[in-house]
Amino acid sequence: MKMKGAEVLLKCMSEQGVDIVFGYPGGAVLPIYDALYSSKITHIMTAHEQGAAHAADGYARSTGKVGVVIATSGPGATNTVTGIATAYRDSVPMVVFTGQVSLNLLGKDSFQEVDIKDITASITKKNYIVKNVKDLAGIVREAFKIAASGRPGPVLVDIPKNIQEAEVEYESGINTLNFSDEISSAKEEYDSNLDKAVDMIGNSERPVIYSGGGSVISGAQKELVELAEKMDSPVTCSLMGMGAFPGNHKNYMGMVGMHGSPCSNYAVSNCDLLIAIGARFSDRVISKVDAFAPGAKIIHIDIDEREFGKNINEDVSIKGDVREVLKKINFRIKNVSHERWMQRIKEWKMEEQDPFKENCRLSPKFIMNSLYKITKGDCIITTEVGQNQIWTAQYFKFLKPRTFISSGGLGTMGYGLGASIGASIGNPGKKVINVAGDGSFKMNSVELATISKYKLPIVQLLLNNHALGMVYQWQDMFYNKRFSNTELGEDVNFIKLAEAYDIEGFKIESNDEVEEVLGKALNLNKPVIVECNVKRQERVHPIVPPGAAITDIIQ
Repeated sequence: MKMKGAEVLLKCMSEQGVDIVFGYPGGAVLPIYDALYSSKITHIMTAHEQGAAHAADGYARSTGKVGVVIATSGPGATNTVTGIATAYRDSVPMVVFTGQVSLNLLGKDSFQEVDIKDITASITKKNYIVKNVKDLAGIVREAFKIAASGRPGPVLVDIPKNIQEAEVEYESGINTLNFSDEISSAKEEYDSNLDKAVDMIGNSERPVIYSGGGSVISGAQKELVELAEKMDSPVTCSLMGMGAFPGNHKNYMGMVGMHGSPCSNYAVSNCDLLIAIGARFSDRVISKVDAFAPGAKIIHIDIDEREFGKNINEDVSIKGDVREVLKKINFRIKNVSHERWMQRIKEWKMEEQDPFKENCRLSPKFIMNSLYKITKGDCIITTEVGQNQIWTAQYFKFLKPRTFISSGGLGTMGYGLGASIGASIGNPGKKVINVAGDGSFKMNSVELATISKYKLPIVQLLLNNHALGMVYQWQDMFYNKRFSNTELGEDVNFIKLAEAYDIEGFKIESNDEVEEVLGKALNLNKPVIVECNVKRQERVHPIVPPGAAITDIIQ
């Protein structure tokens, strides 16, 4: 059957199970949007292409499916770059389809022409420009396979307008391009390393399990809990690993690293065995390399062998899907008890200082604790980046994977609002809350139009301290209180902004109002902004100064 390229694209998307795409129309994708007009695929039109990319990212993280973006050429394509980079750094499966000028106009500085393939080369798993309509179906199928396989990530497909309009014979489900599975590994080496890991676990007296985003991606919560309980081991998570291990479990210590709990940091620094699972040992976790887990043997389990030895030298590395590796380890190890070690963990927890215990003002900790109390953890939380993000990770107990959606590796301000759109659309009926700071929120607040248009019941929980809070905090602590361009003032009336988009708004000024207002906002089942006026002087604690050992904690 002969079809136009644009129709082939949509057919191939449907083959891959795509029923939702996020995008913004433009001249170089008119054939695609014409085909969408009579398609069963639902198109969510955001207010900006960056918002579309973040929405597809939030959709992918919260559902485990591949997020899909459509953008036009030139500025439409470049507007997706921050979203693509965000997804790349956090291993999010996403396919971005960009329009391009016709092949005969390439390289001639044509209207809205840009070489998006070269621009995104370093922030995609793979990218393409389609130069023959006969290759289109194969490239699209391969793009989805690459995005979702192994360590997930974004893939970009640039499609010239004349390719979208050209006719080609369409054959259902046939991949015309060869693609070898990237996660195959040498079985002999795998089994040997598995045996070594089992022996190291059996000989350990002070083990710590360090779980990262790979545990979430793999869906390994059950296996992770089983490992911790059989080993009688404490567990810590990276920012991206939040929810991989239940936040209310007795073995859970909290985050590790720069803003980690003192208990986690002391445990990692005093353990004799560290099992890193789907984690990449980022600089925000390890800080001073030679002081990180100095007396520990290290087992590193990851699907991407490029992470082995990149930031930390491990003793045993096991390449494979986290969930499958943990199943094998759990089958081989015996139940043990580390009573003295777990007692020390309990003591460290009890010694932790509460930075808000004497704070009678509106407290970020009180807000997050109240949100957990009201929702019982049964919700999806997206965040912006900065103090709001860390307070959320520190004080909300995430019980399940894919319920904490945040930009970790790139640290993208303006991410959370778009991500909340994708999470809400991908999880109808689920409560979705975006926790934001005023600086991040203003970056992409235009996406309130999308929330209003589609009547998405998302609560924007805005912690407004009239500052770029985290940068302001660093200037206070490390730059002699020289607050250069970080005091924002009251330049936006967020309640009136909500009204402009026909969104209900509430304001919270004290702890006494928190539970009542949050409860009301969550029960409305419609778009809401809740502005919490937090004092500029509130700080994220604990914090490890940059370059210091993770035991050098400022509480």
